[in-house]
Amino acid sequence: MLQTTFIRENRELLLSRLGKRNWQATDLLVIDQIIELDDQRKALQTAHEGLLASRNQLSDEIGQLFKAGQREKAEGLRQEVNELKEKATVLETELKDTLEKLQYALYTVPNMPHESVPAGSTDEDNEVFKDWSGPLPDLGEGAVPHWELAKKYNLFDLELGVKITGAGFPVYRGKGAKLQRALISFFLDEATAAGYEEIIPPHLVNEATATATGQLPDKEGQMYYVAADDLYLIPTAEVPVTNVYRDVILNEEDFPIKMTAYTPCFRREAGSYGAHVRGLNRVHQFDKVEIVQIQHPDRSYDTLYEMLDHVERVLQKLELPYRILRLCGGDLGFTSALTYDFEVYSAAQQRWLEVSSVSNFETFQANRLKLRYRDGKQTQLAHTLNGSALALARIFAALVENNQQPDGIAIPKVLHSYTGFQQID
Repeated sequence: MLQTTFIRENRELLLSRLGKRNWQATDLLVIDQIIELDDQRKALQTAHEGLLASRNQLSDEIGQLFKAGQREKAEGLRQEVNELKEKATVLETELKDTLEKLQYALYTVPNMPHESVPAGSTDEDNEVFKDWSGPLPDLGEGAVPHWELAKKYNLFDLELGVKITGAGFPVYRGKGAKLQRALISFFLDEATAAGYEEIIPPHLVNEATATATGQLPDKEGQMYYVAADDLYLIPTAEVPVTNVYRDVILNEEDFPIKMTAYTPCFRREAGSYGAHVRGLNRVHQFDKVEIVQIQHPDRSYDTLYEMLDHVERVLQKLELPYRILRLCGGDLGFTSALTYDFEVYSAAQQRWLEVSSVSNFETFQANRLKLRYRDGKQTQLAHTLNGSALALARIFAALVENNQQPDGIAIPKVLHSYTGFQQID
């Protein structure tokens, strides 16, 4: 959530940058509405505080008059105090209503895109930040996509998932399950070796937690909701892990804070139909290892590129062709100031699959989290960042497709000690 002070002091810059998100004139009206509501808040708060000060002053005078034996005069002032109290109550109600309207308006404004974010409307307008330098793998005739490999080698079963739960909930089996577990362990080991503290968070969160990281009220339609307990299944480990530091004041020497977590992720997004969403390309439950950093504002963009380097090294060790995209304004997430997506190449499908997003949220999440650090005698908002390092199941899909051979599926060397086997056959 953007700070009201920031919106007021940077109105023209904010309007210009929100244009990169393809906000229209009608959308941008909310910026002036926020400023007007904040003006109302200030006026009501000043008036309310003035009434309370007058009431307190009169109450003191009444006490003095009673002590001096001037009861009749004191009773006259008591009537004034009651009138002031009634006026203060009315103003307090108006102030509360204005604050609620202001908060709601602030929730509707996305983060301001970083200056480097390219303009654009869809993922087709995303900018290639780093492209694969070598030739893309060509498997030749006979190569099949991962959903056919799954049936041949008993790796996972989507139809069984439909029986047990519904569409989009795969059941991994045999060596497929071991490969999935191996990838999770490998990703966690890479993260902890890079200095990230491993966290095992809850997989359900309350409304305050989901609101603090920006999933609510923006993405409630994409989240699974447990009505009986008023809880949400997490769409990513980012949500509970970042909230570890909600309502916390840090010292400058605490930076950087680095955390990692493996969790299943649950997303209701239905998507479309066709080959591009077949198999594991889009599912409702998938596994992911997340990396999260909390950093000083002066160093957060250096940290962002450090996190890109981390994801890149993991993909290199898996020997998967990849490219990095800088997302355009129209494809940028609601809470992000700048996001880079990693895509791996699926040789059997002959297409790129998104497997990671690495983002800097600047102060947007920290403002909701009330996550600050001490800067001398004052406190300032910290910056938050996160990234997928990495997300399954598309890594699984690309890995088995790209490594298929006539007699089986070769396992990348880096995973041999995790899987206990070098080939699926």
